[in-house]
Amino acid sequence: MLYGFVAIVDPWDTLPLSPPLPRVPISTNARYSFPALARSARFDSVILGDSTARLLQPAVLDPGLHARVVNLAMNAATAYEQSQMLTVFLRAHPQPKWVILSIDQSWCSGSVVRFTPRSFPAWMYRRNLWPAYREILTPYAVQEAANQFAVMMGWKKRRYGLDGYTSFVPPDSAYDPARRDALFRQLHVDNDPAPAGFEPALPAMPILDAMLHGIPAATRVILFFPPLSAEVQGAPGSVAAAYWSACKRDVTLRGRERGALVLDFNRASDITADRNNYWDPVHYRQAIARRLMEGLIAGSSPDATTLAVPR
Repeated sequence: MLYGFVAIVDPWDTLPLSPPLPRVPISTNARYSFPALARSARFDSVILGDSTARLLQPAVLDPGLHARVVNLAMNAATAYEQSQMLTVFLRAHPQPKWVILSIDQSWCSGSVVRFTPRSFPAWMYRRNLWPAYREILTPYAVQEAANQFAVMMGWKKRRYGLDGYTSFVPPDSAYDPARRDALFRQLHVDNDPAPAGFEPALPAMPILDAMLHGIPAATRVILFFPPLSAEVQGAPGSVAAAYWSACKRDVTLRGRERGALVLDFNRASDITADRNNYWDPVHYRQAIARRLMEGLIAGSSPDATTLAVPR
């Protein structure tokens, strides 16, 4: 009976014989909720990235891009996890209008981690979903099926957006500069001087190569560096600054080859220099998200440096 309940409710809208019920993204770990959105025919464009792209609102971007965007950015998403999400999206959407990728810290690091401590359900990302019936009788699946059923019945309020967007930051009325400064004090950046001739290794670039080569030629691509606070960018001449510089160089070369638009918001600017624009060193406030969306729609922005333009 328990197995039948989970299979019928299908909390993550993944099973091949799932009945047509009004499901919503239910899990706090978006790695479970988002594959269904990636397969949904309601969308023709996608945003990928980590939490630095989560505040981009499809409802704002849709009119400007003439598209139906789904935001599949996930907290702490690794480069590999982002690539897997894109694979699922492209299988369901062979000719998407837009692919927008946030080039966050996972792309510009000296190491590649495939997964975070958050569980990653690889079975949800495969082409063949029939084996998923072996995966659903777990305590987590039962819990999420109960939550999904409660939302369906109106017993519980839906928490997450149907287009992938949900604001994860507090309302501006709760902004606390003292708490923000405490979080900034916890930041560790390698500000040691970079050795002469230092050439950072960027092992995530092959993953980016594979993603870009898998996107259809007619699809418009935006690669953007989200605006992280000036402290995260590293002191001039530091090891941290060298990594960002090398990453921007390599992403720009790949963007030019692909015919992508590459925008750099992660630079010295009135946004990144002012702590009041941030909840913590990497998460900007809603007003900055609006400026970022305006720049993405316009294809250029006074807040960004355009590193590559489509051919």
